[in-house]
Amino acid sequence: MDVQHVPVLLAESLERLAPGRGGLFVDATVGLGGHAEALLAASPDVELVGIDRDPAALERAGRRLAPFGGRVRLVQANFHQLEQALAGLGVRGVGSIAGVLADLGVSSLQLDTAERGFSFRFDGPLDMRMGLADLTAADVVNQASEGELEKIFRDYGEERQARRIARAIGRARLERPIETTGELRRLVGGVLGGGRRHEERIDPATRVFQALRIAVNEELAGLDAFIQRAVELMETDGRLVIISYHSLEDRIVKNTLRDLAQGEVDLITGRPRAETRLIEVLTKKPLRPSEEEVAFNPRSRSARLRAARRL
Repeated sequence: MDVQHVPVLLAESLERLAPGRGGLFVDATVGLGGHAEALLAASPDVELVGIDRDPAALERAGRRLAPFGGRVRLVQANFHQLEQALAGLGVRGVGSIAGVLADLGVSSLQLDTAERGFSFRFDGPLDMRMGLADLTAADVVNQASEGELEKIFRDYGEERQARRIARAIGRARLERPIETTGELRRLVGGVLGGGRRHEERIDPATRVFQALRIAVNEELAGLDAFIQRAVELMETDGRLVIISYHSLEDRIVKNTLRDLAQGEVDLITGRPRAETRLIEVLTKKPLRPSEEEVAFNPRSRSARLRAARRL
């Protein structure tokens, strides 16, 4: 299946990453390689490490980036394992990286492959695993308690009707397991109906699918620690770009960058110590895609880019 991949906020990412400086850049979520390809093409002095937990995506990225030869190294790992992945390539220590990019969205390959179970646009197995996680979304839906499901839908999907949906799942799975994306979508639609969110222009199942995907892949766990370590590994004037797609991710990114930009708090005065600041935030507000980009690539609609520079 030939999946089209359009990198989100590409020009904005390149401007903040400033690859003309050369050096080693890390695409911590390389996906199908769109951002990575642009980084490598921007300067012959750029080398790149691409990390992704999805072996299918890495295989596709490898083909796309093959023309750049030895300037590219790919590693199968979760971006939370940044330091270990780099150490496995012999890249160690503070000041070893010129820039880090993390695009936290689901890749086109995952969304457009029915058997991966990420999207309710296709009727496929309820899987949603980005990598080699043990539990599928079907496992969570059929094995978690109603209370656990309610918490997942409320915390990760910000779903106001989390309890009603969890109860409906509990009743349905007594008769038979919920195994496909279509089954889950119809169940959620039966609980919520189509009218309540007409003004939001999203399918009633959107937040439930988002919540399950986050839970299966533990997407929010360690995001703040990843940002902290990425900054620590960057050289002076190194650049960090994070692209997120929903408020839960963006809140973590925003707060972590704010703390790193303020520095440590003096225990006596209660004020930040300027000499301990690690970064300068380059985006006072998150950058959003233009109307033209959204028209060309509707999946970019919810993207938010935040960037910082290592001091």
